[in-house]
Amino acid sequence: MSKIPFANARKPSLRIWHILLLGVFVIVAMARFYGPGLASFILWLSTPIVAKCANDTSNSPGLPMVINTWGGVFTAATDAAYLSLLKPETSALDAVELGCSTCEANQCDGSVGYGGSPDENCETTLDAMIMDGTTMKSGAVAALRRVKEAVSVARAVLEHTTHTLLAGDFATDFAVANGFTAQNLTTEASAASCTQWKAGGCQPNYRINVSPDPASSCGPYEPVELTSDSQVLARDKPEGHDTISMISLHSSGTMAAGTSTNGAGRKVPGRVGDGPITGSGSYVDGDVGGCGATGDGDIMMRFLPCYQAVENLRRGMNPQEAAEDAVRRMLRKYPEVQSGIVVVDTKGNHGGAGSGWTFTYAYRGGSMNETVVVSVPPIADSVADLRR
Repeated sequence: MSKIPFANARKPSLRIWHILLLGVFVIVAMARFYGPGLASFILWLSTPIVAKCANDTSNSPGLPMVINTWGGVFTAATDAAYLSLLKPETSALDAVELGCSTCEANQCDGSVGYGGSPDENCETTLDAMIMDGTTMKSGAVAALRRVKEAVSVARAVLEHTTHTLLAGDFATDFAVANGFTAQNLTTEASAASCTQWKAGGCQPNYRINVSPDPASSCGPYEPVELTSDSQVLARDKPEGHDTISMISLHSSGTMAAGTSTNGAGRKVPGRVGDGPITGSGSYVDGDVGGCGATGDGDIMMRFLPCYQAVENLRRGMNPQEAAEDAVRRMLRKYPEVQSGIVVVDTKGNHGGAGSGWTFTYAYRGGSMNETVVVSVPPIADSVADLRR
């Protein structure tokens, strides 16, 4: 695995710029010796070439290709999905399922799969979705209990129902009926971390406007009556978590996308984040491109950032512009939001944007021998700039 800074991933080659500078020098020299008429004519002819070179954002490694949120341990998923696409029998949908399943089995960063991010009751539940870029059909599970293979259950929803999303115990019943095994998702490590959290007064947590004071108590809680003058109180939340969101491009050009996560640690039982929401956790339209997201799902799902990013591609933006626009839309309303967006078009050109942290994404395509990780610094625009 190699790592490159984001800025360097998109610069046109120095050779192109050298040619452009030489061209400008020639035009200036001709203006001096032959008059402005001929030079102006040459400049007029060269304008489209200069514009094309300056706006060239092509950085596709070629197809097949896999791209996903985060580097580090998440690159095992990138490699697994990419290598599977080298086999002729593997579809884009197969690759996404395999990649996300790899992270589920590996418990990537503790934020994907079993034994991570326990809720207030010390239980791990899973969210996942998978989407076919040709049919635009998606399948998802939310707050899935006692079944490890969340993204595979999501695919069963896609392929064996006309629904999009199943949740909770009913999603578990569906999974078992489709051949998946019910088992305890708690591990010794997750149980110990939850015990430690409770011993510390259940801090931090996601409760607001309740009694007793959630800033110092574990509850049980009762809601505080709110009036028209009441203000929704802000609270420090538990630290952020990571999600794997992946897009695959088959050598034939077909595309798929998917997401898997165990959600926010210490969440209120039953909470569902953006991961299984089509258009938020991930989204793909095989005619345009795809997107994967990670971050503060409770905020991000209000904006459907991946749907927005893909629509930005449809409107003519390149992947980098599409990602930045989607993030800025969130920042205008929530300047502190932690977010990460990775976008890819149908040719494999890619870009990313984030806020509140340094986001990374990983990709591998064409004849690449290893996965590359791109580092994306947070958008640092002022609030005034964001509102323009």
